[in-house]
Amino acid sequence: MKKVFINGPITPAFIANSIEKHQTKHSIGAHNIFLGQVRADVVNDKTVAGIDFTCYEEMAHPILDDIREKAFKTFNLTCMHIYHSLGEIKAGEVCFFVFVSAKHSKEVYAATEYLVNIVKKKVPIFGKEIFEDESHQWKVNK
Repeated sequence: MKKVFINGPITPAFIANSIEKHQTKHSIGAHNIFLGQVRADVVNDKTVAGIDFTCYEEMAHPILDDIREKAFKTFNLTCMHIYHSLGEIKAGEVCFFVFVSAKHSKEVYAATEYLVNIVKKKVPIFGKEIFEDESHQWKVNK
């Protein structure tokens, strides 16, 4: 099982390091990256300061394994990485990082869109929006 869950925000250094590691793989002709960032949404006149992410990891890992297997079969990928933050992530910080690589660009665009949507829909990751006044509510993905 590849590591998916990271405590805290996904840093620019982590993202850059992930890209750098792939420069030695000379069969790759295309990469695509999706970065999900916490927004300072205003809900009922209150501004989101951050999101506290939790996950039922024992349930999530088999789902992620299935997602990974289907993505490799469907999109002819060379590499695929999914990372999601756990814990409190402040507005402006990155909490979700999908990175795919293939020989050609067509595969990476389609795979990225599929992976982002399926992870949001199927993986038991829960976000509690923390407002600036320290009140909170559970986030619903759209």
